[in-house]
Amino acid sequence: MTEVVAREVYYCGVCSFPPEYCEFGVSLKRCKDWLQDNNQELFDKIYSDDALATQTSTLSIERQEKISQELAKKQLKEEAKQERELQKKLASKVLIKRIERNRRKHIISISGLEVFNIDMKKLAKTFASKFATGASVTKTADKKEEILVQGDVSDEAKEYIEKLLEEQGLNGVEVEQVDEKKKKKATAPGATPAA
Repeated sequence: MTEVVAREVYYCGVCSFPPEYCEFGVSLKRCKDWLQDNNQELFDKIYSDDALATQTSTLSIERQEKISQELAKKQLKEEAKQERELQKKLASKVLIKRIERNRRKHIISISGLEVFNIDMKKLAKTFASKFATGASVTKTADKKEEILVQGDVSDEAKEYIEKLLEEQGLNGVEVEQVDEKKKKKATAPGATPAA
């Protein structure tokens, strides 16, 4: 009987395809750079001049040019898309509102995190366990999600969110704290306020 040996497959750290298939993705240039830094032997096997010449020898010159133009166009589109997403993330801000419920009780509302691909339910659960309070995810009037946390933990929440965004490489994102107080009931004209 022959012994079955598992084949070890090496995956790209950029697009998560095997390096032989990176050319079908949209970030070939970054994939090549990553492969050259992490596995020079495989890079030489796939992208050396000899390897490229043998792969393209069966294609006509016109077809080769067309393929390279399409690939360059795809790469430019993908780079522009990633740049737009990064600018959108950096331009947005996280808003932490401290809302007064009663005289001494507060709720904080955290909104603006949906842009950063953060799982709101997991974050609410983390806040609930970290701050030992109740936390939930609700929808706002404009159909965006926000996290409501009971208690005045806005400073701690701000620190945690800044650390979370920093881990994602988004240091320039603004995290703003706002105090929102309930409006007091207006007394009728001529009536004296109760003491």
